[in-house]
Amino acid sequence: MLNICFYEPEIPFNTGAIARTCGLTNTGLHLIKPLGFEIDDKHVKRAGLDYWHLVDINIYDSYDELVKKYPDSNFYLASTKAVKLYTDVSYKDEDFIVFGPETRGLPEDLIFANYDKAIRIPMLKNYGRSLNLSNSANIILFEALRQNKFFDLG
Repeated sequence: MLNICFYEPEIPFNTGAIARTCGLTNTGLHLIKPLGFEIDDKHVKRAGLDYWHLVDINIYDSYDELVKKYPDSNFYLASTKAVKLYTDVSYKDEDFIVFGPETRGLPEDLIFANYDKAIRIPMLKNYGRSLNLSNSANIILFEALRQNKFFDLG
């Protein structure tokens, strides 16, 4: 199983949308507090529709707590500040793909402390904007799934 992690997500729709993807691809969903919404918020539930029972969701108080729970996993940090493309990584079972909050991305100190695991999606530079969070998560997740022959999802 692959894992998506949203670090301090702010917009309920993005979490609901990726929850739906995670449920349908047998991907773990991990959220790091603080959350910008309640997990039972109607907007989160609406975006995930009736897929919530399929989602393996875990919530943590900190990034360190998550990493300590999975010491043998790789954690790839998605950031516009990275040099390595998301397609330059060989993803494997139990890997995590970590995304920052919608308005500010992952903390720079976290990215630079793990720069060898920082990845990015190519897009226009110096535009000051980036792709939507749930769209970005889907792009990278499906590359990781493709590399693993979709884990026989069917």
